[in-house]
Amino acid sequence: MKNNNRGFSLLELLIVVAIILIIATIAIPSLLRSRQSANETHAVANLKGVNTAEVQYISSPPNSYGDIPNLITAGLLNSTYASGSSGYTFDIQLTANALNYTATATAQGTNGGRYDYYTGPDYVLRYSTDPTRAPTGLSGEPVR
Repeated sequence: MKNNNRGFSLLELLIVVAIILIIATIAIPSLLRSRQSANETHAVANLKGVNTAEVQYISSPPNSYGDIPNLITAGLLNSTYASGSSGYTFDIQLTANALNYTATATAQGTNGGRYDYYTGPDYVLRYSTDPTRAPTGLSGEPVR
């Protein structure tokens, strides 16, 4: 009598599981880095949007810059700026006379983004001034 067992042996299953784990070990860090890069690109694009909104806001009375709630109320930004999006939190600090501002994009965690960004009325986007939150040797430098 011939025994026709067509299943997999335990050794074959262990080899397949080991191969899947090796592939996952290689792929997951790459996927996390890709997500961080996408979040950073999103943060830079949002800061450019903040600069555009500030130009429009200062062009109308009371002829001063606005913070995030003011820009949302004026319809120049959407509400995601107030709560943060894509791993970044956005904030705008105004001077006492509201004729100067600093808009920041701060990563919500290490998986959200590697770097923090900021911009001001000169419309140049820069890396964080904190050396631990900017590329090596580029803290405070313009984003290229």
